[in-house]
Amino acid sequence: MDLFEKIGNDIKAAMLAHETVKLAALRGVKKEFLEAKTSKNANGELSDETAVKILQKMVKQRKESAAIFTEQNREDLAKNELEEASYIEAYLPKQLSEEEIEETVKGVIAQVGAAGMKDMGKVMGSATKLLAGKADGKVISEIVKKLLS
Repeated sequence: MDLFEKIGNDIKAAMLAHETVKLAALRGVKKEFLEAKTSKNANGELSDETAVKILQKMVKQRKESAAIFTEQNREDLAKNELEEASYIEAYLPKQLSEEEIEETVKGVIAQVGAAGMKDMGKVMGSATKLLAGKADGKVISEIVKKLLS
């Protein structure tokens, strides 16, 4: 069963269980998936790689919104956004720890032959491809900077 079908089945389960926040989050995911499927160059298909990118984007949006709501003392809205983000994160692959990311980045640095900060672009390009879906780009960037400086 692919991710699209799994989301559809989980929407039905959330409806039956009257889980309104989960239902809203999953309906949002399904909407994004349908838009991606029907876009010009998708040919009516949605690869799992594309689906993971969409999910990551949605989680990031929810977390950023929650941060803004917290700044504005709207804890009720922030809580809702974080809850939606947690439901969406459940469909993402397991995220690597910082130590695992650091080990991978060290391997990339050795492979590329990076000597300093001037080689950050080369390292980031390879590292983000290698860690796609498994780590946040911001964390990868911080680790690359730390190791190259």
